[in-house]
Amino acid sequence: MTERERKEVYFDNSATTKVFDRVRDIMIKTMELDYGNTSSRHIKGVEAENYIKEARERIARTLKVKEKEIIFTSGGTESNNMALIGTALANRRSGNHLITSCIEHASIYNTMGFLEEMGFRVTYLPVDHNGHVSLKALEEAICEDTILVSVMYVNNEMGAVEPVEKIAEVIKNKKPDVYFHVDAIQAYGKYVIRPKKQGIDLMSVSGHKIHGPKGVGFLYVDEKVKLRPVIFGGGQQKGMRSGTENVPGVAALGEAAAEIYENFDAKIGHMYEIRQRFIDEVTQIPGVTVNGRTGRDSAPQIVSVTIEDVRSEVMLHSLEEYGIYVSAGSACSSNNPAPSRTLQGIGLPKQKLESTIRISFCVNTTEEEVDYAVEKMKEIIPFRRKFTRK
Repeated sequence: MTERERKEVYFDNSATTKVFDRVRDIMIKTMELDYGNTSSRHIKGVEAENYIKEARERIARTLKVKEKEIIFTSGGTESNNMALIGTALANRRSGNHLITSCIEHASIYNTMGFLEEMGFRVTYLPVDHNGHVSLKALEEAICEDTILVSVMYVNNEMGAVEPVEKIAEVIKNKKPDVYFHVDAIQAYGKYVIRPKKQGIDLMSVSGHKIHGPKGVGFLYVDEKVKLRPVIFGGGQQKGMRSGTENVPGVAALGEAAAEIYENFDAKIGHMYEIRQRFIDEVTQIPGVTVNGRTGRDSAPQIVSVTIEDVRSEVMLHSLEEYGIYVSAGSACSSNNPAPSRTLQGIGLPKQKLESTIRISFCVNTTEEEVDYAVEKMKEIIPFRRKFTRK
């Protein structure tokens, strides 16, 4: 057996995660035994509906919000689309101005582009070299026509943590009726989030980023928010999101949400230790730098690494040969060869844009995996540099 066959190190957890055992088990149960349709009036339908109710209760408890404020979706992209389009259309009489940042996920950025085509005006806020939104620019951008601000909690490429509470404070001080949407897809399960206390009106979450299944997520919507549905049909979820409920997915999402917040401090402490160990070791390699902040003021799971004179795609496939899986950027848009807007936004030069990879950990990442990955990077990088044109 070769070394490649013996080792598998998965460092692409911001793209997706392996499901928890409990998540897998409840999915199997709801597909094989309790497989009813929640709209059916017989006992099978009632049993299915109970899974939806329990998942909603469990998720609401993690946020300390009301159960009726949780809408289940097909994932983060739908949640973001629903938040932006639904809020914009429902509040168009109040204004047509939206604000976001220049480093948002494609499901925000492209949805904003769609809304611009519909006649809305969008302001894209700049960020500093650490990827943080300019609060001054935000305050200056809010005007009489502003109806929504949307900023991600944690950036998916470099782990920058936006000052969510300060953003909410600026909004409420300048124009209290402006809604604040937060894309928390890389933050939920990594931070204790309290939307009511933090001034968050809408918040998007995806299941497969927290060891749940793909194809399911939720949108938190404060009960005071005016929101139009964007999917129409049988009127499920009180008419806000029609379509037969994904019982296995929703039940599994509730299970994942409950488990990710069990022994939470220990889990996050472990991830920060793993992250710091990796940063300390990898930055000893000449020509290797970490983008953004490296302490506990950055997300515990993401490290953006620039490797001078080695293209990101070359590094990705070189590591893959040793069973080490990383990302050359945001895997959500990995088929798009365009340069990263996030790395451009923080002012990274073109050459470095093409030499940056993303490492992302999870609660089960081990020190041995980190050491193995860095050991192989120390071998690969000098070798690959020999073949780089100067």
